[in-house]
Formats: sequence, structure tokens, C-alpha cells
Amino acid sequence: MIHIKPAEVSDLKTIRKLAHDTWPTAYLEILGQKQLDYMLEKIYSIPSLEHQMRVLNHHFILVFENKTPIGFAAFSAHVHPFIYHLNKIYVLPGEQGKNIGKQILNYVISEIKQTGATSLQLNVNRHNKALHFYQKHGFKIIREEDIDIGEGFFMNDYVMELNL
Repeated sequence: MIHIKPAEVSDLKTIRKLAHDTWPTAYLEILGQKQLDYMLEKIYSIPSLEHQMRVLNHHFILVFENKTPIGFAAFSAHVHPFIYHLNKIYVLPGEQGKNIGKQILNYVISEIKQTGATSLQLNVNRHNKALHFYQKHGFKIIREEDIDIGEGFFMNDYVMELNL
């Protein structure tokens, strides 16, 4: 049985491990090992995760099957009123295809609707298979972004939006 709960600072090591267990399957072919390693350290070091949680006000959630962590997500208020951003959503490769991503998405939508949100945006790599997942759930591409993340690396993304 799937259980979703808000994450706390004490859960950041679990989130870091889940990221290290999901990212190679999601991104190695797209980014290559060097950029993958760079981004994992930049985004998923414990100090970076603490900064995201405490300073940037990202709301992290953890997903469990029974008592085993199998995924996580993070979302935050956008600079524009009534728009939220889905910062992260990952499910372990062996758990994908079981509608867990949909359950996470529904959880996030339910949480942000309580604040009066009218849309949810996200960034997805233009070559990521997850693009089809988002389109299937009603997200539309609204623009492209190429984000310089340092060390000569870029995130080549679509920005997608779901009107609530």
C-alpha cells in the first residue's frame, strides 16, 4: 500500500539516496556521467537539500510502499501568485508503471489547490521519457528553457503547465 507524507530535515538522507538510485536510469543517456555526477552533487548534497527546504521553501514529500521509501517529490510557490512549481518527482525504476507517479501528482495538486493555486508548472528535460507522462496527465508545453548550471553544463528543458 502506498503512503505519502511530508518530509522533514531528518528525511534528507533518504531523499538523497532515492535521487542517486533514480537519476542514472532517468538521465545517464541524456546527460552523460560527468554532468549526471555534477548535478547530483549540486542538487542533492545534504546542504543543498537543506537550503531548498529551509530557504527556498520547497515542500518535500516522501512516498512509501509499506514502510519502504520508493519515491519523492518537491513543490513550491512560484513568483507569480496562484502558480506552483513541481520541482522534483521521482519513483524508483523498479516501481515505475504502477501509477505511483499519478498518485504523487494527485497529492501535490490536492495540496496546492488548498492554497488557491490555479496552475502547476514544471521543467522537464526535452529528451526525458517523463515528458509523455506529463502530457498524459494534461500538462502542456508553454516554452523552452536552456539553463546554465555551471561547469559548462546546461539543462535543456521544456516548461510545462497544468491548469487546475
